[in-house]
Amino acid sequence: MDLHKFLLIVLQLSLLNYASYAAKSWEEDDFLKTCSSHRCSKHHGPEIRFPFRLSTDPPSCGAPGMQLSCSKHDTILNHQVLGPCIVTAIYYRHLVMNVIPLVDSSSRCPLQKLISTNLSTDVYRPVSLDYSGHYSVLIGCSIDSVATNQDGIVGPSSCLSLRNNASQFWYLVLPQTDMSTLPMGCEVVAKSIPIPYTYDKNGPKFETFFDKPLFKDRAKGAINLGETPFTWSLNSITSVCQRCEQEGRHCGFSSIRGQAYCLHHGSHVKLIAGTTSVATFIILVATAIYRSLKKRYNEAIHLKVEMFLKTYGTSKPTRYTFSEVKKIARRFKEKVGQGGFGSVYRGQLPNGVPVAVKMLENSTGEGEDFINEVATIGQIHHANIVRLLGFCSEGTRRALIYEFMPNESLEKYIFMHDSNTSQELLVPHKMLGIATGIARGMEYLHQGCNQRILHFDIKPHNILLDYSFNPKISDFGLAKLCARDQSIVTLTAARGTMGYIAPELYSRNFGGISYKSDVYSFGMLVLEMVSGRRNSDPGIEKQGEVYLPQWIYERVIAGQNLVLNREIAEEEKEKVKQLAIVALWCIQWNPKNRPSMTKVVNMLTGRLQNLQLPPKPYV
Repeated sequence: MDLHKFLLIVLQLSLLNYASYAAKSWEEDDFLKTCSSHRCSKHHGPEIRFPFRLSTDPPSCGAPGMQLSCSKHDTILNHQVLGPCIVTAIYYRHLVMNVIPLVDSSSRCPLQKLISTNLSTDVYRPVSLDYSGHYSVLIGCSIDSVATNQDGIVGPSSCLSLRNNASQFWYLVLPQTDMSTLPMGCEVVAKSIPIPYTYDKNGPKFETFFDKPLFKDRAKGAINLGETPFTWSLNSITSVCQRCEQEGRHCGFSSIRGQAYCLHHGSHVKLIAGTTSVATFIILVATAIYRSLKKRYNEAIHLKVEMFLKTYGTSKPTRYTFSEVKKIARRFKEKVGQGGFGSVYRGQLPNGVPVAVKMLENSTGEGEDFINEVATIGQIHHANIVRLLGFCSEGTRRALIYEFMPNESLEKYIFMHDSNTSQELLVPHKMLGIATGIARGMEYLHQGCNQRILHFDIKPHNILLDYSFNPKISDFGLAKLCARDQSIVTLTAARGTMGYIAPELYSRNFGGISYKSDVYSFGMLVLEMVSGRRNSDPGIEKQGEVYLPQWIYERVIAGQNLVLNREIAEEEKEKVKQLAIVALWCIQWNPKNRPSMTKVVNMLTGRLQNLQLPPKPYV
């Protein structure tokens, strides 16, 4: 065979391979265009792709019985047994999805549905019990005396209603938990309540990096929200798609061939990227495009910020150049704070006024955090809100200049290691004064401005103290403005800090998001101030006090002293009890039961005898 024939055969084989690959590639491209992946929320929620599909997609985009839908920002699965469920996570590699059943408002008991005799359907079934920590046992007790400081016990929940069962308190425990540690009168009700763990590429994560068991954290989702995991199975489709995911590829479906297959990592680029030189060329072009797009993106953000500042004209605080900011901050020599936004430095204005300079080093989004701070507090002048004196915006460099707070944040004094100093500063009458000041500031934000301002990050770290220890609310990076008569607002994702976020920000089952979400955060702050403990401090569990609101509520009901580390006068006990009762009203799970900040101010400045005890504020 001569060279010409050999080259011709090679060319023909190459063309055939190219044609075959091109046909598959075009089929793949057509599938990706028609059946692109989705999320019900822009930045959060599970990715929806084959074998799942949205109800708005063609049937060929998903496997039979695996249709999902969007309800605002929630991903909904219509389960044949549980009914509508919110899908919180989908782990395609392991064929597992975590869901929260939408509870009937009349029962308000998510756990009730999980003890159904059979949750399996044609497509979905509860996860297998291959792992000892993958499921739990439901225990019913007649009295609430279980020591929940153990790693393998979570509860109680008192919402279940079972026939022929006198139990009133329900707990989820690990199967290997020694039943002898439970008091008399406890019995096993159900032996296989699955626990909704998160997954990585190796499987469910039962422990943290430091070998701390995750059972309690994940079981709380099951007992409080009814969150539960399912696996799915559909003949050959399931096995093909799982193999694709294990290879790091997504799964697609060919309507022509009637079978599932693995999508390629790229597209037609593979057809021409056969040599190193071509690949290098593509990388160079891609790099140039990336730099160009990044430059345009930064310019767009800068333009957006400039348009905002131009709109407000001179009604805002003084604008400084970056060189002026460096002089004010003394070239950033004295750092006084650090946060997720960047760093805070002590400085001084040309007239000698001390200031705090906040550099937005890690500013995210499209300048929203900067715009939020300038827009919300630029014109606010209130004794209990930190004053914005100036700002800087040059390209991607942004700074905010505030009045200086010499006594730093309230957090420093609530959780101070030096208990003697803390006792001197946070005596009951001082705590009441600080709480009232914060409440007055929040009342002004909610009712006293032209637009209602929702802060969404009320916590001790964001309460600064001036020379006289008067509180001032700070950090409006997560704030949202709305009309004063607007009762409900829409958010694309939960905002705030864990431990202070109201339950309705996690799930709409608890109600709409409103100014009452700030009221909840204020209540948690006051509970921490009264107790001197963090509401999510792991050390509390070792003392048998799993949940701070529960501990305080029970002591208030029993008339017990809330200050344990020292003797206080009867008048001081009344002030502490007054703070606790107001805080317990503020953290009611139903937003409608929480008072407005105007009512809170009246409760704090009124007499203890006029306050009614609130209902139990926790589930």
